[in-house]
Amino acid sequence: MSFGQGQGGPSWDSGNPNTPQQPDTPDWAALADASASRNRRKRLLLVGGAVLATLAVGAAVAAAVVNADGDDTGDARPSSLPPSVSDPASDSSGPGPSFEATTPPPPPDPKDFISSADKDKAPISADTLFPDSRLTVGPLVYEKGATSSTDSCASVTRGDLGKVLTGNGCTRLMRATYTRDGMAVTVGVALFEDTAKATRAKDQTDRGNLLSLSGSGVSGFCNTTICRTTVNAYGRYAYFTVAGYTSGKNVTPQDRAVYRTGDDLAEFAFRQIIRRGEAQASAAAEKPL
Repeated sequence: MSFGQGQGGPSWDSGNPNTPQQPDTPDWAALADASASRNRRKRLLLVGGAVLATLAVGAAVAAAVVNADGDDTGDARPSSLPPSVSDPASDSSGPGPSFEATTPPPPPDPKDFISSADKDKAPISADTLFPDSRLTVGPLVYEKGATSSTDSCASVTRGDLGKVLTGNGCTRLMRATYTRDGMAVTVGVALFEDTAKATRAKDQTDRGNLLSLSGSGVSGFCNTTICRTTVNAYGRYAYFTVAGYTSGKNVTPQDRAVYRTGDDLAEFAFRQIIRRGEAQASAAAEKPL
């Protein structure tokens, strides 16, 4: 009787059935390699299945986001924005925010108002230019005498000044006299249509000057004696001074007190002209727009 080898029984030598054979010894190394190979295949299959599962879940989530937006154009805006509100970060087609200007306009320039007759509309007279009975300059006090105003500018001048004033269109000339310590000075302000004419009149005044103004306790002076004169201009105004002694003494370059008297009144006339411009500029700034 024989047993099949597949059942694991002993095998017999067919040439000598009476002599039993030792059973075959298993190849343990080969069996171990085969088992390890099967285990590796299982692990690879498991890893591959996990990757495919992850990709499938990601695709399902992406499809859900697209369907939730209702748009398949790939717009990645957050789904939390209301449908009627666009993403402000992506909307650059419209104009930016606008704000009302809060910076006030610059104030008017006072010189603009005294540079031409068109803007210089404030009332003017000898009394408004020379308003007080006394003028104080530092420690010095000047007493005001007579004042006058005329439209015939040349009539109160001497020498070439009358022709210069008329040639440049002088429209008015106002004068006032001030006295201090035996000295007197007459200051005069002439009006022109604009700055150019006033400046030209100043530049053309080489000889001649004002007639001194007497009266109100001041006797005539600088009519036949040498006196000190000045001329200048600002805006549409030219202003002049003639200063000397009430005693009739001639003025010399060493008579610094007389020079100071003329300079003080020239400075006063200049500042009065400036004040006219400032007052008109201030009034214009206060007007409602």
